[in-house]
Amino acid sequence: MASRIHPTAIVESGAQLGVDVEIGAYAYVGASVVLGDRTRVQHHATVDGNTHLGTDNDIFPYAFIGGKTQDLKYKGGNPGLRIGDKNVFREFVTVHCGTPDGAMTTVGSHNTILAYCHIAHDCVVGNHIIMSNYAGLAGHVTVEDYVVIGAYGGTHQFCRIGTHAMLAACAKLVQDLPPYFIAEGQPATIRMFNKVGLERHGFTPERLDRVKQLYRILYRDGLNRTQAFEKIKTHANADSAEFQAMLTFAAASERGLVPGA
Repeated sequence: MASRIHPTAIVESGAQLGVDVEIGAYAYVGASVVLGDRTRVQHHATVDGNTHLGTDNDIFPYAFIGGKTQDLKYKGGNPGLRIGDKNVFREFVTVHCGTPDGAMTTVGSHNTILAYCHIAHDCVVGNHIIMSNYAGLAGHVTVEDYVVIGAYGGTHQFCRIGTHAMLAACAKLVQDLPPYFIAEGQPATIRMFNKVGLERHGFTPERLDRVKQLYRILYRDGLNRTQAFEKIKTHANADSAEFQAMLTFAAASERGLVPGA
């Protein structure tokens, strides 16, 4: 089916539209934009910059996807934004391009980004992520798959959030949030492992038990970080996916891990 473009929409010359793309009233699509098949840009929404979207994305009214970085280090060039498939960007969401020439902000697939959320320059956002209303990621943040960020949750520059973790509503994250855990507070501290979220994503009782053991070693056994990770490395479950994910995440940490409550 041919693309459907409302007569009041502006699609600049050079924009590339896939099959069955829909562009609503008063929407704007910039000259360097690529929209994949069946992507919908609803009324008054904007997609601009060096921005490529995959298939089946839904951009709600007044969202701005592909805005220029707010980083004062921007020196020109052609940074951009790359987005996967089947994402939902609700009203007034903003997602910005990278900062250095050729750098990309990246967003994966199957994400739900609710109203007024912000994804800043040079972020790396994975798949199956939910950001609740008004949540914000500062520049250079990395969010791994299956993360949930509560309303008004704020993440400091260069922080990382591990897979299947949850940042609670109104939390202020200033260090790295390890996989599988829940953090809340200002600044955020670890409260518990994400039992409900893991169950919803099909974790078996055996996998849940391994996550629980990680939580105890890191936050309940009274060990310092060096002792805790030495115990994880030599544990009977050290070769499991859960233990390896934790070790890999910690090894890449530059801001340190979120402390316990």
